[in-house]
Amino acid sequence: MAFLAFPLHADGKLAEYANDAFPTRVSAWTEAVILGSEGHHFGYVQSGRPSLVTPHGNFTLSAGMYFSQPGQCEIRGGSGLVVTRLDWLGLRSVGGPIEDTGRLRYIDGCTDTLLVAPARKGDPCLNLLHIPAHTRQTSHTHPSMRAGIIASGSGRCVTPDRSYPLTEGLAFVITTGTRHAFHTDDEDLRVIAYHPESDYGPTDEVHPMINRTVVN
Repeated sequence: MAFLAFPLHADGKLAEYANDAFPTRVSAWTEAVILGSEGHHFGYVQSGRPSLVTPHGNFTLSAGMYFSQPGQCEIRGGSGLVVTRLDWLGLRSVGGPIEDTGRLRYIDGCTDTLLVAPARKGDPCLNLLHIPAHTRQTSHTHPSMRAGIIASGSGRCVTPDRSYPLTEGLAFVITTGTRHAFHTDDEDLRVIAYHPESDYGPTDEVHPMINRTVVN
């Protein structure tokens, strides 16, 4: 169990969990990175105006934007984080810039926005977590790994073993079951967080189209 930190200083793979229940690769880019066809890529732009080059067209992004891309693509320019869910493909989308705070309540006065929602219950998702200044989160765990990047602000991730400083642009992985809590002092903290699975989302039996279809 561990909290792992990765400054954005190189292009390419930071960590890989190919044998995990939800196989995931964590990568960064500071100039350019080529992403393969073996999975679905969730990306966040930390700085610059990169181009997202895909077989279906090119998209100009800017700091604070995020993307969801199935299969092969290339990112040119800027810097940011990409988390790849291996052996799974989702829907293509581009969004952002992220907002100042989240739209949903989370623990201890924090808020969350579901940036890329599961297309089907159980699918991966991408979140914006906002932690106000002077917050001391309750120590907690997650049933699967988490990966992300500090979009803005500063704080600490406190585990039973030590306290890890959090600064803007720092990428991280929290392995499955690691007990942790985010603490802040005088600054708010905004965190982009990837979840490799979810217990939420549409099913064949429950989704807006079928729920709002009345057959007499």
